[in-house]
Formats: sequence, C-alpha cells, structure tokens
Amino acid sequence: MKKHAIFVAVWLSSLTITPAVASGTHAGAHGESAIGQPGKPAEISRTIAVDMRDTMRFSAQQVSVKQGETIRFVLTNSGKLKHEFSLGTEKELVEHNEVMKKYPDMEHDEPGKLTLAPGGKGEMIWRFTKTGIVHFACLHPGHYEAGMKGQIKVSPR
Repeated sequence: MKKHAIFVAVWLSSLTITPAVASGTHAGAHGESAIGQPGKPAEISRTIAVDMRDTMRFSAQQVSVKQGETIRFVLTNSGKLKHEFSLGTEKELVEHNEVMKKYPDMEHDEPGKLTLAPGGKGEMIWRFTKTGIVHFACLHPGHYEAGMKGQIKVSPR
C-alpha cells in the first residue's frame, strides 16, 4: 500500500494538467477525460477482442470507433508475461511508462487500465466521447519500447 501511495504522489507531481482534467471532469461530466470515460454495460455498442502477446504486440493495433460509441474490450493475455491494456493520450502513456520503470510491480485499479497475469482474461467498457486519436499500450517495463502499443481512431458520428 505504501508503494502505491508513493507512486501516486510521484505520478501526480509529474503531470502538467489543468485542475479540471485532474479532477476527472470536463464541462461537468463526471469521469470524462480527453480520451472519453468509463462506459456502462447497458450502453455497449459492440465488442472488440484484443489479445496481448509476448511478441510485444496487441492482436489489434489499429481500431476505429465512432464518437459516442461504448465499446466492450474483451482482453486476453495469451503470453507467459504480465501485460496490460492502458488507454490514454500519447503524452499520458509516455509519462506513465517512465513511472512504471521506477515501480515495475505497480498494479492499476483505475478506469482505462487493466493488468492481466499470463493466461488471464478481462473486460474494459469505454465510451469514446471525443473525436481524434486515443492511444493504448502495455506499460510494463520494456513492452512500450518494444512496440506494444496501438491507436483508436474516433471519428464523428
């Protein structure tokens, strides 16, 4: 627990974001960020399966969605290494990748991030509220640098 608290303090101090984003709100929408917000199961538009592999690749590295869509990502770690699926802006992922190098055993318990043990399966439901590019990556040390990343293109409705 102490390691996690230290990480959060270090990570938060490294961010250069506005208070509105730091509080998880944007124009009054709770939990919304530059990349969207956690979705609700009742609003799922479709499901996208993503396999995380020890070749340091995701089975889907380019994904297209429409603004307003709620996607259920069904995630599988078919490898023998721990992997994660982290959504963010490119800047957020690069910054968080640096923190993960210092705290490689860190576990995530927040929307937009899911860590899976070897052979593990999980789901993430995400609503894409803004057009543009949302990035995703595995931020375990060395994985991002090896190319374990991708993009979600969010186009207008």
